[in-house]
Amino acid sequence: MSVRKMIALHPDAKGHANEPMALAAKHAMYCALFATSCADACSAEAMDMRQCIRTCLDCADVCTAAAKVATRQTADDDAMVRAILSACMDACHICAVECDKHDHEHCRLCATMCRECADDCREALATLH
Repeated sequence: MSVRKMIALHPDAKGHANEPMALAAKHAMYCALFATSCADACSAEAMDMRQCIRTCLDCADVCTAAAKVATRQTADDDAMVRAILSACMDACHICAVECDKHDHEHCRLCATMCRECADDCREALATLH
């Protein structure tokens, strides 16, 4: 299965997909899952992880929205795509910083995924008009 292929199948795409945008959408979906899983793991830790849980869940919600908006091909709305990708980059940065405060492998993995997602969003932003 390929997000890029699905995007390219849209009638308005005419067989072509914005590769950086497709990758950003894919990694935003992954990041939402990583952040959700990290929040769940944090809830089972003995120490107070409330801030990390909140930050991860907020990041997951923003990433989910970004993935959805980035895959839409009907009509152009570069301003909306730009806004949600920028928000996703910000949320991922905030989440990575929070996860870096904790010595848990799930937090390290979440922070890494957040940084990858932010980088992909940055590259996708560069493709907008």
